[in-house]
This record gives sequence, structure tokens and C-alpha cells, in this order.
Amino acid sequence: MAELEKRIAQGRGDEPADMVLRGGKVFDLVTGEMIEGDVAICGDTIVGLGHDYEGKEVVDVTGLTLVPGFIDTHLHIESSLVTPFEFDRCVTPRGVTTAICDPHEIANVVGTAGIRYFQQASEHTLMDIRVQLSSCVPSSHMETAGAEILAADLESLMNHPSGIGLAEFMNYPGVIHRDPQAMDKLRLFEGGHVDGHCPLLSGKDLNAYSAAGIRTEHEATSAEEAKEKLQRGMRVLIREGSVSKDMHALRPLLTERTSPYMCLCTDDRNPLDIDEHGHLDYMIREMIRLGTPPLAAYRAASLSGAEAFGLKDRGLIAPGLRADIVAIDSLEGCNAQLVLCAGVTVGPDAFAARGSVEPVGRQSVHAPKVTPESFRATRNREEVDVIGIREGQILTDHLTKTIAIIDGDQRPDPSRDLIRIAVVERHGKNGNIATGFVKGFGMQAGAIAGTVCHDHHNIACVGVDYDDMALATGRLSEIEGGFVVASGGEILAELALPVAGLMSLKPFEEVRDRLVALRDAAKSLGVTLEEPFLQLAFLALPVIPALKITDRGLVDVTKFEIIP
Repeated sequence: MAELEKRIAQGRGDEPADMVLRGGKVFDLVTGEMIEGDVAICGDTIVGLGHDYEGKEVVDVTGLTLVPGFIDTHLHIESSLVTPFEFDRCVTPRGVTTAICDPHEIANVVGTAGIRYFQQASEHTLMDIRVQLSSCVPSSHMETAGAEILAADLESLMNHPSGIGLAEFMNYPGVIHRDPQAMDKLRLFEGGHVDGHCPLLSGKDLNAYSAAGIRTEHEATSAEEAKEKLQRGMRVLIREGSVSKDMHALRPLLTERTSPYMCLCTDDRNPLDIDEHGHLDYMIREMIRLGTPPLAAYRAASLSGAEAFGLKDRGLIAPGLRADIVAIDSLEGCNAQLVLCAGVTVGPDAFAARGSVEPVGRQSVHAPKVTPESFRATRNREEVDVIGIREGQILTDHLTKTIAIIDGDQRPDPSRDLIRIAVVERHGKNGNIATGFVKGFGMQAGAIAGTVCHDHHNIACVGVDYDDMALATGRLSEIEGGFVVASGGEILAELALPVAGLMSLKPFEEVRDRLVALRDAAKSLGVTLEEPFLQLAFLALPVIPALKITDRGLVDVTKFEIIP
């Protein structure tokens, strides 16, 4: 029997369904009601619910609530520190059946080869990985990346089945001031889907940005900012990552009225946070605990994302839609007991049956040899610009402090929480080293360094001891990139990330355990931040206000210029 006729026959009950879920209740995200009866599945498609069905395979879900598979509407899988295959194994059992990713992290290191790697990987994973095409590689002209991607490069990557459109347009000044390269990329996707990225943008500048056809925004950090962006026709993606934590600020805006236009995303979340707290399941639980109506929370987790990104084949448990289904203990608990991805039961056997793709980006760290003297800050004035960390946000404050000049150097002052930050170019392009000061780590000794350094992914290092900074930075070249904690001339902990200096080739459980050791080592230095490694990584992103640092120097993001 042809597939179309087979689906219709099984939906009508003229022949047994391939699979029947029996005993549960379906949470309908349109009416908010619970629907009793079986759920019938033919292949990868839901064909019936609300009635009794016969099935070739019957799965007992008695006492469970069935909800549509969750959709993470914006993330960079590389920032999970594992490959797409391990990310799949890590979060799909939690109910995430679709991930809309932007592989611009790896693209900034190896160019279009990194995007192709993700496109190929998406053909084998259980979850449906949708690969947006990276719009801003590099994110700005104020950094040295390993590659540059122009409109012509993007055109060669279009039309892959995993594609939806153009990923987050981070260079928002380039949009509102009509930069020719930005215009070329927007024209290429005109009439299609374009993701946004415009932190704190408001007024006529926001109108101009939205007028470019940009339809989503995940950088809103206050309810007031999010409301204005909703009123300008943008879908707001509520973000809760390992560093960027906006859920509590935006949650009051998420109601049954606004939920069709608000979605959920993680952006950057590592296996340690996923293990300790959860992924989108954590966001749903926490929002409901704080008073969000369950209908609004579950809509934002699935149906709203499907509608926002034009995925008309998912987001509801309804006939004719993709069989992405999560059986949970309760709406409040949101603990997945069974997950189906396109009708496939998620579990060890299904993961073992996947194909694989050879990773790209090995041997990508080509940093200059550094010495303790590389980190001296030679200036002729005592007043300096200081990056002020806001824990839980990637926004920073632009502080001004006075630091004495001693022997031509302004040294770290841990008693005032003023420590050295440096960015070392690692792509073998120019060997740049830039230094500055940062406040907020609480570090009293040693150094932390990493090649996860958004978005150019050079080496970022913070420390109070130049010898330890040199040791940690040098070690990254030896292990093909990753994270290192050093103190007293010794390496205390490390995590190798040999895939473009961004991803491990180890199972996510081992990465999680290494992150525990790294976090403990950082705390032994006096670090007070819950997630110091990704917090450090975002201090080098020159498209998020207010003060950042790249290999070319301190960046005043508000003025979008390097400070002389």
C-alpha cells in the first residue's frame, strides 16, 4: 500500500497502526484540554488520537501525559562542548526532538566546512537538527577569526534539507547602517526566514532592523525590551543558557495571550548544567513553578517554535504531523518517561543504529608562543577601562578604575577583584595579543584559559599570575584547544576540545565529569562565578554591549569601535 493510503487507512482504523500509545492523556496546545484515548502512529506520522486503535506495537503509557516534542529555537551545539551526535544522546531523552542550530562557532574556525559538517551530521541524528546558515563570520570587523563567510559562500550551502534560513544577524549596526556585505546576505534570503540578534536595540533603530525582514530575537534581557520587540512583529525567544539567563526576567511576559509569539531556547548550555538542572524541560518546570500557565509554557516549548520557523509538520499531537511525542510524569514535573522522534523510540538501541560523520577542524590551534611578559599592560595613564561582569548575563558594564603603574606595568589587583584578561590570536593569522582588566571573577590566584571564545574563538585567558597565564595558554596548543586551569606552576584541571578547539570527541558523561573538576579547580583559585568558563568566552564577543575585548584590543560596543 502506498504511504499516503496507508496513513489514511491506519487513521481510520481500517488496518492496525504501526504503533499505538495507550493509557495516557494528550495535552492539546490549541484548547488547553486533555484528550483521552489512544494515539496511533504510522511510520513517522501521527494518524489518530481520541479513539481506540489496534496496533502492531502497543506501548503502555498509563498515567502519563503526552505533549509534543520540544523545540530549542536557537542554540550553538558547539557550545555544549560535544559533537552533534553526543548532543543528540544528551538532550533527546529529555524531550528535545528539534534543535534549530547556528554552527557559527565552528564556522569562525574552519569556515564553510564546519557548516557542512553539521548539515551531514543532521542526516544521522535521532533529533531533527535544523542547520541555519551563519550570517556573521566573523561577527564584526574588530576581531581576527579563522575564516570569513560572504554571501556567495552562503549561496553554495543553501537548499540542504536541514536548512530553514539565515542564522542570527549579529552585526546589527551593519544592518541599520546598510553595510554592503550585510545587504548582500539579507537580499539572498529576502522573503525567507532570518534570525535576529539585537541586544538593547530600541526605537527607530529597532524599526529599521525589523524592516529588514528579521523575524526572531533571543537577546532580550528585560520584559520591557521583549515587549517592544513583540510589538515590532518579532518572535521573542526566551533564553536560559549556562551564562545567559533571561528566563526569570522574561517569564512574566509569557501568558496564554502572548505564548503564540514566544518560544524557548538555550543558546549555550553545557552537559554539566544539563545534568544538574536540565534543558528545555528545566525551563518548563521552573516557569510553571513560578506561576506561568502550563498551556503557555508548553506552547512556547513546541507549537510556537514550529510556527515561528515555518515547521508546519510538528508542534502538536495531531493527525498528519510528525510523531515527535514526549510522555511525561505530569505537566508540573516535565520528566520524560518516553520520547519518540519521528516515530522512533529514543533509547540506546536507536542511538547505536545511527550513522556517523568524520569530524573536521583538528589541529586548529596555531597560537604564538607566549611568555609571562606577554601579559604585561604597558600604559602611560593610571585610569583604565575595565570590563564589569554581570553574572547570568552576557551584557557587561563599562567601568573605569585607577590602577597604579609599577615598573611600567599595571598589575592585577585581586584585593579589588581587578584581574588581567588577555586574548591571544590562535588561527595563525597575525599573532595578536591584547590585554585589559576585568572585574567579577573573584580570582585570588592562578589563571584560566580557553579556546571557546565567542565568536572568533581565539584564546581567552584571565589570571592574577603571569607565569600561570603563560602556562595555561601554552597548554591549549598542546591539547588542540579546550579549557585549562593553572596555579603555582601546575595544571590543576583541563578539558581537551580537539574538534576546532570547541568540541570533545568523548562521551558527554566524561565531558560533564571534566567540567566538574574544572569548576572545582576554578573555585580553589577563589573564583565566585557559577560558570566561569563560558562567562570568560563571552567577554570577547564584540557585538554584545557594553565593553568587550578581542585580539585587537578593548571594544566599546556601544560606539562599535576599538578603544585607542
